[in-house]
Amino acid sequence: MVPSSLPYPVIVRRPRGALADLLGSVLGGVLGTALGLLLVWSVLPVAPAQAITAPELRAPRSFQDLDPDLRRRNLQQQEFLKASMEGFDLRDADLRGAVFNSTDLRQADLRGADLEDVVAFATRFDGADLRGAQFRNAMLMQSRFRDARIDGADFSDAVLDLPEQKALCARAAGSHPLTGVDTRESLGCR
Repeated sequence: MVPSSLPYPVIVRRPRGALADLLGSVLGGVLGTALGLLLVWSVLPVAPAQAITAPELRAPRSFQDLDPDLRRRNLQQQEFLKASMEGFDLRDADLRGAVFNSTDLRQADLRGADLEDVVAFATRFDGADLRGAQFRNAMLMQSRFRDARIDGADFSDAVLDLPEQKALCARAAGSHPLTGVDTRESLGCR
């Protein structure tokens, strides 16, 4: 019996089994370890996070030293971000998987270039020579092709804005020299 005259409460432990003792010691050990790790982690100095911009993420593959004569060059998976490439010679260049983001390719010579799987977002191909170019599986959203020469170009499975596709259909002719695909057919013209 606990005397009631004590100024503080008294905790009386009841006897328990071996299983209860084992569970109590295991739980106590796990909780102690977790609290210890939390305490150590909160005391260690932590460097502030620094933001990385999209161009910095792509820097290793970015093509910045632009030479106007890029014909027959292997430019696979290169990235051209807001590049000014007006009038560049890209004849027969291998541009498979390249990314053109807001790039100026006006009056560029892309005859026979392989642009398969290219992503060209908001890129200007106005007045470019695209004869015999291959745009298979290309993503060409918000890109413009005003007065571009497209005879024999292959646009199979390319994604274009509907107004651009209709404008290209109005002047599409010929078939691709390697794939044999009709340009009108590759554009889905009716």
